[in-house]
Amino acid sequence: MVDAMASRSRIDVSIDILNAALGEGTTKTRLMYEAFVSFEELREYLSELIKLGLMETTATERIYKTTRKGKEFLSVTGDTILASRC
Repeated sequence: MVDAMASRSRIDVSIDILNAALGEGTTKTRLMYEAFVSFEELREYLSELIKLGLMETTATERIYKTTRKGKEFLSVTGDTILASRC
């Protein structure tokens, strides 16, 4: 049996991380659990998502939040994913 988490694309993982950080934001630990990624994978994804402006972190770098641009990305990719499945 193939592990469903192992076959996720980078976009799928990014979407999971962005969704997990919606609202007031969350910690790295919570992001790991909710997006089903290792600490090393999360570090790579966070670096890229922050660089792209899809996520931001607080001054103390303990809370990660999805930015407005990240929310727009989720909206667009959500519509695209739903349309491709029909």
